[in-house]
Amino acid sequence: MRKLRASIVKEFLLFLHDKVGLLLMYLMPVLLVFIITIVQNSAFKLVKENRLNILIVNKDTGSLGDSLIVALGKTGNFSIVLDDDLPFDQIKKETLSRKKLMGIYIAPDFTQQLKSEASSLSNMMLREFGATNQIKETKPVTGSSRIIIFYDPVVQENYQLTISNGIQTAVEGLENSSRIQQLFLDMGYAEIPSNIQDALKTKDRGIVCLPASSEKGTLIPNSTQHNVPAWSLFAMFFMVISLGGNLVKERLSGSFIRLQTIPSAFLLVIISKMVVYLFVSLTQLILLFCLGVYVFPHIGLPQLNLPDQFLPVVVVSLLSAMAAISYALLVGTYAKTQEQANGFGAISIIIFAAIGGIWVPSFIMPQYLLAIAKISPLHWCIEGYYGLFLKNAAWSDLSGTIIYLILFSGISQILVFARLRSQHYI
Repeated sequence: MRKLRASIVKEFLLFLHDKVGLLLMYLMPVLLVFIITIVQNSAFKLVKENRLNILIVNKDTGSLGDSLIVALGKTGNFSIVLDDDLPFDQIKKETLSRKKLMGIYIAPDFTQQLKSEASSLSNMMLREFGATNQIKETKPVTGSSRIIIFYDPVVQENYQLTISNGIQTAVEGLENSSRIQQLFLDMGYAEIPSNIQDALKTKDRGIVCLPASSEKGTLIPNSTQHNVPAWSLFAMFFMVISLGGNLVKERLSGSFIRLQTIPSAFLLVIISKMVVYLFVSLTQLILLFCLGVYVFPHIGLPQLNLPDQFLPVVVVSLLSAMAAISYALLVGTYAKTQEQANGFGAISIIIFAAIGGIWVPSFIMPQYLLAIAKISPLHWCIEGYYGLFLKNAAWSDLSGTIIYLILFSGISQILVFARLRSQHYI
């Protein structure tokens, strides 16, 4: 026991002397979590809270163009600048020069096209119901595009889709109103009855969005809940540079050969390294979780809500740490040079993170990439953490993560043992 304690102390001193390793293990995850969470939280606010600056050029000769602008303003999502005198060929340039995210052009025949389509649909419905035979069939007016949107090229496709959907919803509201109004006119009403108008203005559609969870408790997802667990795991696996590099350096310096002259010394060194880096991994997690709980709320970021179940978090954290340690030992054992260990280790972790759902959500990946992602240890680690931090998962929901991480760690350590055995180190 005294030998093991001395070996652990020696490994701690070696780690403390590794300045690059200290930066990678502690400073890098802190910066990652801060930067990524701030950026993603700003993106969430852009869609949810902040108003999007848009330029609107309304050339419509009817009244529905103005109604569309009013409808867009009522959504609260847009900060609108009107310039109806701006020529069509100047909208692109002015959108950029005025630093607007997009410019909207409403065509001169916008009202005419909507009313024509409403009249055609009304006639079709009345003839179908057999309400009248006097109305002649009319065809909707067709022409150029009713609305043209010019995007600033920096606006990404997902934001373009969000904006387009908002505008489409407003246009559909006008279309439905025009259709109903035209239907009543064709039926001989001077105007839409007041009770129908009140029903059309009802805003409460009875839609409530709630996050699904496996247990009774509900955790509200936010940018912190997503990013703190994800980037904590990414940083944890980056120990491959420190631990893997140290293994190669000790092997090339002859330390392994000298240890062979001492009974059981080599095994003690390996166990000591695992103990030290397990401590490092867990202190990483504690540091980042504490930042999410106690620091983030004071800088305007959502607070990290820890799961109600403490034991599953400990189990998943320990298994994730062991998977990271086992992989680092595997890379350090098979790499021939320190450059190989650092280069391959860093690139492989980046690839594992990319396909494992750390950088981008797994659900947006194609099916073949989802199948490949299951080989990534980071995929199973993040699935476990997301289950705990976002879904309040039960033990049964964590079985896949637990089984895979145990198998991954076990196979990695068997491969390490086989390699060291073949080189006569043990």
